[in-house]
Amino acid sequence: MQNRNPILFLLLSFGLFLLFFTNISFGAITIPVKEVFTSLTGGNASKSSWEYIIIEYRLPKAITAILVGIGLSISGLLMQTLFRNPLAGPYVLGLSSGSSLGVAFVILGAGIVPSFLKSIILSSYGLVLASTLGSTVVLVLVLLVSQRLRDTMSILIVGLMFSSFAGAFVSVLTYFSTAEQLQKFTFWSMGSLGSLSWTSITILSICVFIGLILSILNIKSLNTLLLGENYGKSLGLNFKKSKLLLILATSILTGSITAFAGPIAFIGLAVPHIAKLVFQTSNHSVLFWSTLLLGAIIMLICDSISQLPGSDLTLPINAVTSLFGAPIVIWLLVRKRKMMN
Repeated sequence: MQNRNPILFLLLSFGLFLLFFTNISFGAITIPVKEVFTSLTGGNASKSSWEYIIIEYRLPKAITAILVGIGLSISGLLMQTLFRNPLAGPYVLGLSSGSSLGVAFVILGAGIVPSFLKSIILSSYGLVLASTLGSTVVLVLVLLVSQRLRDTMSILIVGLMFSSFAGAFVSVLTYFSTAEQLQKFTFWSMGSLGSLSWTSITILSICVFIGLILSILNIKSLNTLLLGENYGKSLGLNFKKSKLLLILATSILTGSITAFAGPIAFIGLAVPHIAKLVFQTSNHSVLFWSTLLLGAIIMLICDSISQLPGSDLTLPINAVTSLFGAPIVIWLLVRKRKMMN
């Protein structure tokens, strides 16, 4: 079984390379893949307009899709292993709800803000800051609570309670908002990969890199956690330290992605399961890299579908990932039930 792993990794790497160029070629104006490759390897495309579209719009979006796919997929893998729950995802700690609450305060509560501040806080960076603050507040609360709770399932319940509380607050703000404010908040909640500047992509890349480094440092801990908390401790695992590092890594990955791209569903939940099915292993030394590659690939596929190639229309990325991920989760539940019978 292990002999086929290098071949699978090679195929996935080639697939990611191919999809990256294909994704950039798709859009309202279809640009030949050859022209995309020429433009990105130092040459000039046949048309200057194609060059501008590739460098200024489609390349940043493709890079964002890869970062989002990697970050959410790895977050999902970390949470499913930590909680030993196949339905745990990157948003299980309530970070997405915290981000949504921060953005809701800015967008839906803009009526109580002085007019000279509205243009600042309603800018793209204002929304990113609000989202970051919201997820950071929830992170601090989860870390404080996790220090007092020994049971990981209790942390899971606390995360769900934070989500419920934040969701209730957003509902109250929604009730008192105007149609214009509701529309803007709805657009944010649908997620977006195509609105980031190169500065934003640089910040997001740094955050994802830090989260991945923390995750890589805990690969051995993840394998030990599969054996159970008590057994892990008997092998010398510092469970408290590992738990905090895994929560911190997930928070950095999920919080930064939600801040810059909005809440994107199902990728973190579905991709780790796909990696386990493809590689048929529970070894995180293999699962980590396979989940990373598959997350980037699937996010590029979803983004390509959302472009509706040849059309001026663009589907919300959150709708596409949900349409992709929901059937997989349902199938996994049915499959698990059949295996138990």
